[in-house]
Amino acid sequence: MTGVPHHAKAFWTVAPGRGEIRHEPLAAPIEGQVLVRTLFSGVSRGTEALVFSGRVPESEYDRMRAPFQAGRFPGPVKYGYASVGVVEDGPPSLRNHTVFALYPHQTSYVVPVDSVNLVPEAVPAGRAVLAANMETALNGVWDARPHVGDRVAVVGGGTVGCLAAWLAGRITGCDVELIDINPRRADLAQELGVRFAAPATAATDADVVIHASGTQEGLALALRLAGFEATVVELSWYGGKVVSVPLGEAFHARRLTIKSSQVGTVADSQRARWTTHRRMQLALRLLADPVLDALISGESEFDALPDVMARLASQPGDTLCHRIRYPQ
Repeated sequence: MTGVPHHAKAFWTVAPGRGEIRHEPLAAPIEGQVLVRTLFSGVSRGTEALVFSGRVPESEYDRMRAPFQAGRFPGPVKYGYASVGVVEDGPPSLRNHTVFALYPHQTSYVVPVDSVNLVPEAVPAGRAVLAANMETALNGVWDARPHVGDRVAVVGGGTVGCLAAWLAGRITGCDVELIDINPRRADLAQELGVRFAAPATAATDADVVIHASGTQEGLALALRLAGFEATVVELSWYGGKVVSVPLGEAFHARRLTIKSSQVGTVADSQRARWTTHRRMQLALRLLADPVLDALISGESEFDALPDVMARLASQPGDTLCHRIRYPQ
């Protein structure tokens, strides 16, 4: 093997609220493996903020493991799942191609061949960091099952909520409204081709509601917006936080359903025919639309990740997907 680095640099959460860059030994790939040099990674602000802050409940330590996580919660732990890079060594069919992997923030890594997904030529490497978020949104829309012409409310204008609204907006005849407390999301909604509303002015009687705000206030709003016998799909994950759900008033009279959605399992409507690999390939193809660049709200250098993660966890501001650029 030539040109194989003897080490890589990786971001670790070493204690709640504290991260550092560590050097990692890197073995040469063997048959059936690829060596990937990272170009970009994406910070999944909601989940990674919980990990960085040490707020993963002990009951979820095993279920929350990322595919290539090292260490254990609450830390030290190497965590992440949105890496885009170039295959520097491996099968000729993959060499020099851009790939996506569910790998933590690390400058280079060796993984099995079947752990990487080819990024379509129509998708720039810098946009492909949205693939994991797109996969989550896609699975959520499958769970929600909107039909042609439905009124769809999406509560929460974060990365996953925006992607879910964009996907639903591409279904013929669907009237999609993105609801958020941040009025600056209105311009983004317009770029994505959907309507925008503040919570106080959101339309009621929705056929489908997708909740992705990560707050109990957002969930209460989602229930209020749902029409008779509608389903509210819950895409938020709260860690160990206890959330109050308003199940009084008209909840039973309107025969509402609250349905959880989690990307670890393919939605039941598709599960008989779809594998997670097929779903990821679709998620990557869907990223060909340049309008989705609007969801990349910032970019930082890899070596700044300890400070960047601390800021995103404590003061996220208007952050959607924050992209990390790697030295070349």
